[in-house]
Amino acid sequence: MYILETNSFKYYLGERLLFKLPALKLHTKSRIGLIGLNGSGKTTLLELLAGIRPIPAAAKIICKTTMTILPQLKERLSKSGGETTQAYILQALKQQSGLLLADEPTNNLDMDHLLWLEKELRHYSGALILVSHDRDFLDALCNEIWALDDKQLQIYQGNYSNYQQQKIISEKTHDQAYRKYIMQKTHLETAFSAKQQQAQKAVKTTKISLSEARITGAKPYFAKKQKKLQQTGQSLLTRLDKLKQIEKRQSLPIIKMNLLSSKLWQGQILVRAHNWSYIIDKKPLWQTASFSVKSGDKLAIIGPNGCGKTTLLKQFLKAHNKHLPNVQIAGGAKIGYFSQDIDILDPDKNLLRNLQSTSSQSEALLRTVLIRLRFKREDFFKPIQLLSGGEKVKAALAKILVSDCNVLMLDEPTNHLDLDAVTALEELLCNYPGTLIFTTHDRRLLKAIAKNLLVFDGTKLNFFPGPYDDYSNKQISTEYIEATADILLIENKLAEIISHLSLNPTEKLEAEFQSLLAKKRLLLSKQSS
Repeated sequence: MYILETNSFKYYLGERLLFKLPALKLHTKSRIGLIGLNGSGKTTLLELLAGIRPIPAAAKIICKTTMTILPQLKERLSKSGGETTQAYILQALKQQSGLLLADEPTNNLDMDHLLWLEKELRHYSGALILVSHDRDFLDALCNEIWALDDKQLQIYQGNYSNYQQQKIISEKTHDQAYRKYIMQKTHLETAFSAKQQQAQKAVKTTKISLSEARITGAKPYFAKKQKKLQQTGQSLLTRLDKLKQIEKRQSLPIIKMNLLSSKLWQGQILVRAHNWSYIIDKKPLWQTASFSVKSGDKLAIIGPNGCGKTTLLKQFLKAHNKHLPNVQIAGGAKIGYFSQDIDILDPDKNLLRNLQSTSSQSEALLRTVLIRLRFKREDFFKPIQLLSGGEKVKAALAKILVSDCNVLMLDEPTNHLDLDAVTALEELLCNYPGTLIFTTHDRRLLKAIAKNLLVFDGTKLNFFPGPYDDYSNKQISTEYIEATADILLIENKLAEIISHLSLNPTEKLEAEFQSLLAKKRLLLSKQSS
């Protein structure tokens, strides 16, 4: 049964075409991932389906179920960003609508709450349309991808990884078709050129006597031959004109950056902390932490919202600028720091000039980095104030990436980026030759880049020597073992209480019995999730 249907229609913002939609059909088990570049119209499409935005006269949207929309821009509820997002999510889930439209529901959520949301939506009884730049989130939940690309909505079956595979196949098919088109075009152009040359030579007769010409009729013969060659050439030209033109797909250039003036050598100790504690407003964020970070490392800082990740990055910066008793930064370190404030951009300069102001790299490399981050060539000379919010984030990241720094500290670099930009950033960071220290809630970025971790566990700050997958597997294994042990203890207590209840039932024993049952159910659900 279809719960929502639309006809095919176009949507304009003023005179500008934003997108063209095919006929859409959603059923009760639809799990849609809606993706596209920033500004492609994802939020607008959700608002059209939800009836928040007026639909065009030619559009027809039929909804046969209840609907809830979880907006991207949420009014702050005197709470942190993560807490506000959680409050909105809980309110939306309580409504149990037949269709939930969620616009960037993972924004500001830490890893634990992201996994909680994933679990809630996996068991959601209605249909879902999700806008998200979290690739693992889309993989876990979606059975169909709607991709807004070049003002068209393309539909792909499967999750985000399936979509990527289909895109690769589509690109290979296009490349093969382009090569075939070029071969046919070259063949026809060569044949046409040859016929033209033959036609020109046909009138250049050899010198013969007048009497011979009268006998053989040479002139009419060569004229006929020329006409026939010209007709063949015209036929080739007609075939050339009718040949379906296929444009060459734009391939992204390869980037190889060098640290032009690094005073650090690979493996040198960059950060050394010994019995380092940090207290703010009489509250310890971390206590007596000891660890070291080597030059060339790619270190991720992970932990729940509010644990102190951003504060830790800022303390590294402080230690670099002045002496701190329990943490030292190598003297040759030159740190580039990215925060969501985007305060490193000069509003009086255009995009390219901003990058050049702090970089010794060639202009060709700067342009290549911008192209990889999905900037167009006409954007290079735009003043910073004319860029969108997402473009400013990309501009700030590009400026730091190509700067003359040898250490990058990035605080949530994927926030406000679309999926294409996140993928491009991941590739750039994987190939970055310097040291990288970063925070992120993007699990795929974490898995692809981090070689080691700094983990907030309450007020403990632990160094984990290995990638996120190793840490995650170890955590799951430890938690499973601990949960199993706790379940055994609860079952022993339950057996004891049951024996007492059979002899002398009381309200206190009954309450304790129910409490233990609830704890057991919770532990079993954690094991199965």
